[in-house]
Amino acid sequence: MFTGIVEELGTVAAVVDLGEAARLTVRGPLVTQDARHGDSIAVNGVCLTVVEVTDAAFTADVMKETLDRTGLGGLAAGDEVNLERAATLSTRLGGHLVQGHVDGVGVVTARQPGPRWEVVTVALPAELSRYVVHKGSITVDGVSLTVSALAAGAFQVSLIPATLKLTTLGHREVGDRVNLEVDVLAKYVESLLAARA
Repeated sequence: MFTGIVEELGTVAAVVDLGEAARLTVRGPLVTQDARHGDSIAVNGVCLTVVEVTDAAFTADVMKETLDRTGLGGLAAGDEVNLERAATLSTRLGGHLVQGHVDGVGVVTARQPGPRWEVVTVALPAELSRYVVHKGSITVDGVSLTVSALAAGAFQVSLIPATLKLTTLGHREVGDRVNLEVDVLAKYVESLLAARA
């Protein structure tokens, strides 16, 4: 479980193609300070299991389904990624409950700079639209954000200077793909109501 508050911008050190999987090595001095084999670290919102820690970097195995269903399959050495260690019972919940289970991939369709913020529009898969509500929570590349507006097949988020500076969302361009995780509470409510019907 995560909170969607990015701790560090890491850098992909290596991506090794294993055919039906890949081995991803990411440099992140902060998140590796106390990392051990078996720990969970979110990379652009995808929960990965640490298999090795060396020289302020960690390595994780990524299966084909994760590569196909998220933006991790497009990563290359040198790319920046958002990193967050798994939450503990004493962690402040500054964002919202995030599982690190990506529901789909969206596409940045517009960026509108403002005097102190930037409004970013993201198109999302049709099957996820019902889970996104105005002023609700959504995770974009592992960043907990509040939906500031809705449009047909898309949503907007308003990014403050800290988010623009400290996460990959500061330099995502129109056309870039981003990992999306909708609020898990909405999915549970839908499932419970469907069971009652």
